[in-house]
Amino acid sequence: MRSYSLVTRKQLDFHSKIFGLVTSDLALHRAVLSFCASATPWLTQAMIQIRPSAERGGGNHGWLDTKHTFSFADYWDPKWMGFRSLRVINEDHVAPNTGFPTHPHRDMEIITYVLEGKLEHKDSLGTGSVILPGDGQRMTAGSGIRHSEFNPSTTESVHLLQIWIQPEKAALPPSYEQKTFPEAEKRGKLRLIASRNANDGSVKINQDAKLYVSLLKPGEEVAHQFDAGRYGWLQVARGAVELNGKKLNQGDGAAISDEKHLSIKGAKDAEVLLFDLA
Repeated sequence: MRSYSLVTRKQLDFHSKIFGLVTSDLALHRAVLSFCASATPWLTQAMIQIRPSAERGGGNHGWLDTKHTFSFADYWDPKWMGFRSLRVINEDHVAPNTGFPTHPHRDMEIITYVLEGKLEHKDSLGTGSVILPGDGQRMTAGSGIRHSEFNPSTTESVHLLQIWIQPEKAALPPSYEQKTFPEAEKRGKLRLIASRNANDGSVKINQDAKLYVSLLKPGEEVAHQFDAGRYGWLQVARGAVELNGKKLNQGDGAAISDEKHLSIKGAKDAEVLLFDLA
């Protein structure tokens, strides 16, 4: 693991607060996840419920500027505990030559999606990799894993989305997977990058969920059909889109229920993530 000589006591306390709250008490952790799946009926009353970017939690910690779509660390909103199996979407800007020191996770599918810059990953499985923009990356925390994430650049920040999905089973064997998905495969289409059965060359996740990514120009449109009993979440990573005629800007999300057909149309140059959830 990298030696974090530049990590301050304040950073360590911050990480202890985040990862202690989320991972130290497994019974509480599972109870929160169960609550996320069952206690959001108010979201399903509206077919498309927008989660405005400006209403997210988080803050600027100097080395880390973060926004939390759902309750996380010190940010708590009982209305936004997660959606279905989707538990965390954090938008992070990590300053040059710093990052997340080694910390533990368990019983979570963790996807890191880099938008700009690059992120160095190391874990207790012996994995050493650099995650680049557009890569599909998944870490199954399972029965327990320790990892670090570091911005190796001395001049440029790294901009990323950190996504947590509740797994179908507890105490799975920890594992790591990473694949590159070329821009051409996402331009003007929905490219599957993560799924339960690793369909279409996507990375495998241990949950009945699919994650698509699309790059859209203004006026460009993609469509998605939901099977019966499925739900969705759309996250606008960059730019702006119209979702079934509803305007969404960068950082906005949308909980989707009782919608069979989705139309996602670029309003500005945009990058979006679409989750298809049980």
